[in-house]
This record gives sequence, C-alpha cells and structure tokens, in this order.
Amino acid sequence: MKSTKRIEELVILIRGAGEMASGVAHRLHQSHFKICMIEIPHPLAVRREVTFSEAIYDGEKEVEGVRAKLISKTEEIESVWKEGHIPILIDPDGKKTRSFLKPDVLIDGIMAKKNLGTQINDAPLVIGMGPGFIAGKDVHIVIETNRGHHLGKMILSGSAEPDTGIPGEISGYTMERLLRTMKKGIFHPQKSIGERVNKGSVVAVVDDFPVMAKISGVVRGLLREGVEVKKGMKVGDIDPRGKREHCFTIADKARAIGGGVLEAILYRFNQ
Repeated sequence: MKSTKRIEELVILIRGAGEMASGVAHRLHQSHFKICMIEIPHPLAVRREVTFSEAIYDGEKEVEGVRAKLISKTEEIESVWKEGHIPILIDPDGKKTRSFLKPDVLIDGIMAKKNLGTQINDAPLVIGMGPGFIAGKDVHIVIETNRGHHLGKMILSGSAEPDTGIPGEISGYTMERLLRTMKKGIFHPQKSIGERVNKGSVVAVVDDFPVMAKISGVVRGLLREGVEVKKGMKVGDIDPRGKREHCFTIADKARAIGGGVLEAILYRFNQ
C-alpha cells in the first residue's frame, strides 16, 4: 500500500522505553522521524544510562546526545518535537496516546516475550520486536532480537526465534554476567554504573542480603535505589571487558534492532 505522506512526516509511537526500545528510538530520531514513547509508571530498567525510561523518574534523560522529556498531556507532544526532543508519557496500554496521535507506525518495544495487547490494526504499520508476535496476524512485521546470524532481520511472515533465557556472550561469559537477588526485599546499590568491581565484590544489598559479582569487570547496569525486587530477579550486570564507556553508550544489539526497524519502515513507506 502506498502512503500519501512523505517519509519525514511519519509519526511513530513506541510502546516501552527500555534498553532495546531506546536504541530504536535513538536511531529513528537521528533519522529525523517524529518519535513519541509511552511507558509504565514504574519501569525497572537495569541499563539505566542508555534507557529513556529513566525520564519517568527524573523528568528527562539524555542518551548519546538525544533527550527524552516526560510530559503529562498529549497536547504537549508537538512542543517537545519542536524543541528537538522525544516526548515520553506514562500510558501503559497506549490507548490515550494512540487515539491522540493516530500514528503511522506503532512499535511494540516492550520486549515482554509475549504480546501485551498490540493489534495489527493499531496503525498502518505495526512492528513487534522479538518473540511473542506473529507477522501477518497481530503485527505487520516482526524484528528478530535474538543474538546471532539473524539479529535485526525483518520478518514478514511468522515469528522471531524463541527466547533462550541465556544472555549474550561477552568475553566468554553469559549467565555469570548477571546480578540476581536471592531474596525479596528493597534494593540498595553499593556501587555505581561504570564502577569497576572484582569477583566477589558486594555490588548491592537487598535489605541486608548481599548481591555479589560473579566475575570482575565494570558495572554496566544496576536498578535504582529503593526498588522493591523479587527473589531471582535480574538487578544488574557486569561487563567483563572493563571498558567504562560501554556503560554509557548504546549496545550493538540495540543498534542492530534499530536498523531492522528502520528498514521495516522504509520497506513499508518508501515506495
């Protein structure tokens, strides 16, 4: 179907503002699209230095020179665009913002590994990131999010690869990179994102129970102070490469997914 709009006039609504959705938003913003993001009231991002969802708590968040600003009314969206920023609203199901914007593209970037309500008729182009969506059924296009040969691939029929439950390998480490709490309670970080730690270091405590690093490296991600966590929950991660700048820049995976989303938009509208 041919669009009557020019590419640069497209309005794009992104559900979710976590690490992967933020990488997508950054790439689309740099490509001069009009982006709006929606989030839940209390997002639990781990890689907080590269997630626009931090604006929900702090009012705004800048990632690699691009800034998202929290607004409370949909009527404020246009003014934030004019400032050159990304507006973000608290709107869990997205109905209010979608009704106001009538977006040309809706991207489900929640990365919940299941569909939380996105439908193929939500916009002229609906894109689902990762498993949980079926291209041609509940979305028009799926983007592969699993690391490997097909990362960022545009899928026009069928689904993405199922979630493996294993984080991507970095310097030979997978599960060891993750910080998980072994009890329910209130999270209190003892280290900061970007700080170097050794194997066995106490990175955080949940109430009075320590969360220790299983490997040496830099703290790449960590939950916010005072968050209530559940037993077994991911609360942070360690980067064994030890490069502090990696903690404050968009990951290769998020950039690849952003490229796949950009390809999908051009595939649909650049005809």
